[in-house]
Amino acid sequence: MFHMAGEKEILEGKITDVYFNRTLQILKEKGINPWVKAEFVAKSLPEEWSWAVLAGLEEIVHLLKDLPVEVRAMKEGTVFYPHQPVLEIEGYYQDFCIYETAILGLMCQATGIATKAARYKKLAGDRLVMSFGARRMHPAIAPMIERSAFIGGCDGVSVIKGGEIIGEDPLGTIPHALILCIGSTVDSVKAFDEVIDPDVNRVALIDTFNDEKFECLNVAEALGEKLYAVRFDTPSSRRGDFHHILHETRWELDLRGFEGVKFFVSGGIKEEEIPHLNPLVDAYGIGTSISNAPVVDFSMDIVEMDGEPLAKRGKCSGAKNVLRCQECHEDLILPFNNEFENCLCGGKYERLLIPLIEKGDIVYELPEPGKIRKYVLEQLKHLPTE
Repeated sequence: MFHMAGEKEILEGKITDVYFNRTLQILKEKGINPWVKAEFVAKSLPEEWSWAVLAGLEEIVHLLKDLPVEVRAMKEGTVFYPHQPVLEIEGYYQDFCIYETAILGLMCQATGIATKAARYKKLAGDRLVMSFGARRMHPAIAPMIERSAFIGGCDGVSVIKGGEIIGEDPLGTIPHALILCIGSTVDSVKAFDEVIDPDVNRVALIDTFNDEKFECLNVAEALGEKLYAVRFDTPSSRRGDFHHILHETRWELDLRGFEGVKFFVSGGIKEEEIPHLNPLVDAYGIGTSISNAPVVDFSMDIVEMDGEPLAKRGKCSGAKNVLRCQECHEDLILPFNNEFENCLCGGKYERLLIPLIEKGDIVYELPEPGKIRKYVLEQLKHLPTE
């Protein structure tokens, strides 16, 4: 058997911490069922990130849509900052208390992955960034990983099911296993060219047996104009000065008329390496760094009880508005009923928390992943490179 929860178990509230079950049992026994507002906030972000990209909202809607609750939320893909509420649930506490564990799980991991993808995409600029990391995680959540990476900014994903969910063809090159089975890089690339649909780009993996420079020249001469790109997946133990390897190979290819061959790199590329490699690289394949991104540590806290502001120590009570200026992009958090005017810069504020579920209806049309990705990329333009 696979050690995973099914959709039915999640929807029935069986994926919950036991103390929520005991809480529900006690409240029912004592006849206590307050009308509450609860908000989801990340007080801090991992690895000293200054911002994050909200993800996982579509699954949260699927979980909550049949419960008697009202929901406000930021749009999926919204860039947010610490201490900003990104989701608010309003209703009788007994109706949703056992779902807190699942909601946090859906939100925390997806947001971490989307944020990491966004950080790589911002650093890479116009260069392609592909998500190659699903193999590092349980296959049951591979589609979630791929979707979160894509909406965060990745240009493509590698898993077939992930491609189905985002509405894009999956991307991939050639594995070392194919080259080992056939016996040579050149013969493997030729076999790929003979068998695979010509609409698929011919990308040669060139670090299996020989020096990268000479293997690139070999496959370039063998495929000629059919060769779209070469992929460097050189292990770090053999990499040395990776920038110099790329520079030397680029020099030799250009010298022989292969200026059009693009360079893809993969194999444990870190954020801090991207700016140094950008002048020589056309695309990045990022695996574990995205799929195993640190989770964003959201928590759910009650902030109103039966219409009155009430919160635990360390929390600001009461429902809130999160506002963002459409000109200078500065944010403001206010009590929900407070009036507000234009920003000091003169720009108009936009409410980031919008109605999502009202009276059992989803009142906000959930966009396709491609539209969410465009929304994220537009926001990234206004963010500094960290």
